[in-house]
Amino acid sequence: MSWSWTLYRYLAVQFFYGVALVYCAFLVLAFSIDIVDLLNRTASHNVDTGTVIGMAVLQLPDLGQKMMPFAVLLGGVFTFARLSRSHELIASRAAGISAWDFLMPPLTVAVFIGVFAVTVFTPVSSRMFAEFAGLEARYIKGEASRLAVSQNGLWMRQGDRTQQSVIHALKVTDQGENLENVMVLLFGENDKFTGRIDAKSAHLMRHYWLLKDAWVSGVEGKPKHFVTYQVPTTLTPAQIQESFAAPDTLSFWELPGFIRAAQAAGFSATRHQLYLYSLYTLPALFAAMVFMAASFSLRVSRHGGMTRVIVFSVAAGFGVYFFDTMTRVLGQSGAVPLMLAATAPAIASILIGMTLVFSQEDG
Repeated sequence: MSWSWTLYRYLAVQFFYGVALVYCAFLVLAFSIDIVDLLNRTASHNVDTGTVIGMAVLQLPDLGQKMMPFAVLLGGVFTFARLSRSHELIASRAAGISAWDFLMPPLTVAVFIGVFAVTVFTPVSSRMFAEFAGLEARYIKGEASRLAVSQNGLWMRQGDRTQQSVIHALKVTDQGENLENVMVLLFGENDKFTGRIDAKSAHLMRHYWLLKDAWVSGVEGKPKHFVTYQVPTTLTPAQIQESFAAPDTLSFWELPGFIRAAQAAGFSATRHQLYLYSLYTLPALFAAMVFMAASFSLRVSRHGGMTRVIVFSVAAGFGVYFFDTMTRVLGQSGAVPLMLAATAPAIASILIGMTLVFSQEDG
């Protein structure tokens, strides 16, 4: 019926505007807090204000991605509570529209927002966050070690401002502590090439890499053979793992290939698999937030208590966040399957939200 489609379109637009309003408020708040935090972290590193603002801008999309479920939840509460207080939902109920019918437009919008966030927004946020991570390592942490995995092995950079070395290995074992078929490119100040080392293997020791069956050549290109050879390093096994590309720095489209390359190189990609599965379930999580928002706010006009609704909504949001964090930890530790760890928060939230709506509207 034409009037039904008109109503559905109206509800969808109102829900989208509510989510957009709350999301913009979250972004402004997050940007302000992040600026203050970065100023405090860079206070002792002589970083100019322009660079700090640029870092905050680069990190903002990643923060925004993390805040999207809360924006959908509170945006839904804002929309439903406003429509309920203005008696628009009551009028639609009197016209024969059930609660499940007028939840369909917000659910559709939430799912589309989730699909857009996964397929379009994450490539942008991951690229910007990768730039932020590089600036953070340079200006705040003072770290020069970076690791990248490709189908042709891995590349790792280590060192400081005076000397650096780039390590390439075709195969990795023990999570980066042992390398096979190793090539090391040595650089001095101003990225001046100083030599090259080719070795059969390398083992990470305390403060140095122990290379075996190594051929060392300087800028003149005359190689010398060593049974064992040491290359100084400040890396530890934990730092190598931390240097591994964070899931947030990879887009939805890049993650599958990166996971395959990492596993082929000998690294565990559990974090990245878990992150990829969580992106798969993000639209469902947004739909769950709609059910929760509806269960908290549909009866505001009849029972009042807007403060209670906001408190319950915030508590539900933090509850979902805590449960998601807990399942991620269990998934990374291997206590539960990765797919279950990624999908459990969305499934549980949908079931709880639908149960609450059933109890209020059909119970």
